[in-house]
Amino acid sequence: MVANHDIDITVRRGSVHALIGENGAGKSTLMKILYGMQRPDEGTIAIDGETVDMHSPADAISRGIGMVHQHFMLADNLTVLENVVLGAEKRHGIAGRARARIKEISDAYGLGVRPDALVEDLGVADRQRVEILKVLYRGARTLILDEPTAVLVPQEVDALFENLRELKSEGLTVIFISHKLGEVLAVADEITVIRRGTTVASVEPGSVNSKQLAELMVGSELPSPQTSESTVTDVPVLSIDALRLCATDSDGTERTVLDEIGFTIHRGEVLGIAGVEGNGQSELVEAIVGIRHPDSGSIVLDGQDITGAPTRTRRESGLGYIPEDRHRHGLLLEAPLWENRMLGHVTEPPNSRRGLLDPKAARQDTERIVEEYDVRTPGIEVTAASLSGGNQQKLIVGREMSHAPKLLIAAHPTRGVDIGAQTQIWEQIRQARREGLAVLLISADLDELIGLSDTLRVMYRGRLTADADPATVTPEELGSAMTGASTGHLDQSEAGADAPAAGGEDS
Repeated sequence: MVANHDIDITVRRGSVHALIGENGAGKSTLMKILYGMQRPDEGTIAIDGETVDMHSPADAISRGIGMVHQHFMLADNLTVLENVVLGAEKRHGIAGRARARIKEISDAYGLGVRPDALVEDLGVADRQRVEILKVLYRGARTLILDEPTAVLVPQEVDALFENLRELKSEGLTVIFISHKLGEVLAVADEITVIRRGTTVASVEPGSVNSKQLAELMVGSELPSPQTSESTVTDVPVLSIDALRLCATDSDGTERTVLDEIGFTIHRGEVLGIAGVEGNGQSELVEAIVGIRHPDSGSIVLDGQDITGAPTRTRRESGLGYIPEDRHRHGLLLEAPLWENRMLGHVTEPPNSRRGLLDPKAARQDTERIVEEYDVRTPGIEVTAASLSGGNQQKLIVGREMSHAPKLLIAAHPTRGVDIGAQTQIWEQIRQARREGLAVLLISADLDELIGLSDTLRVMYRGRLTADADPATVTPEELGSAMTGASTGHLDQSEAGADAPAAGGEDS
């Protein structure tokens, strides 16, 4: 299968060049080639007019190319300084000279990085700045940023864009990969559109709008997550009361990660939870799914207390789960699609019959999911790793929705997927909601949260600190509450200058 064919892209030195396209369009393959992770079959790469041949990331780094991946590659138990110099100790050593160089880079580009901070204590925006500093420390003059705003709140996006403008003003080049077209238009100097492995357009932001970019990408208008009609009933599906969960750090210190969490989700209701990553959302999801066991409190699913029940019991009781990390918790990457279709549901039809696995039926149903959810694949025998991120996500959504769940835990359901896949996933959630599905939605996409949710809650430092009406709240108000700057009920009058500032440095 050809991933890239006749790709032509020219990136000017000292510019922010955006690369957009559907999942499976060939963006990741192109970046792997540029970063030396994959060899092209034909064509050339030239840097500053010199044709180069990349055999490995080390070759790319030596040519001044650095890449910040969507999933950060940092060691939580090490300091910022240790993470930055890891693998590059010979450059400046670990002590004085390295510290001085890190401070010099941080000050020059306004990154505000603290060398002695433990990475596990940093928020997601600070971790991203560490990743950027790490590639600059290795001498990068061209930075590839893969979905850099996927997990940032609006205020953090603004700060990132300021950093990128500072990098650009110092002569550095940024290749910016994103599915958020509004952000692309705001930060890019030039935009290249790839469709089905081929360059279809290179445009300047001033000459197009989001709608036109979407049409260039997929031939359709930019989708909206907006849900209008209410389908909420008074029948509770998930009830959580006084949930408390503690964790023990590597030094033996115990800390509370969930503190007195309580809420109810009803049939036909989408409850959205907003929060900067690392504030307890992941632990809440894992407690509901059964991966973690709370220290106190209760979890009731459809009238059944499942607080101490195993994950299998919860799944068989009607719990669907779209995990936030599809690679670690949603798929067996080296297994074929039909085997991935069975994950989490091996005891249920069509995957099993009379206590035995039924591979033939599982294969047939995988074919149905591929067709119904538009999973673009050569066939169901290929591995999950061979699919693009968006098609992996559509397979997971199809698998979970195929068992008519009573409750769907949807953690970042459209992270890293293109606008076409977003539309399909949003519509699947809307349709299931109309049919009575209860949904717990965790997302870093504030437009998605506001557009799909019937009820909105904000989680900060393991507590539910604010609630909002999706019909009136703005992304800026929600982002402010996510960083601890406002609490209680959010509305237009409250989210102003009088809101107390608290905890912003942890965002």
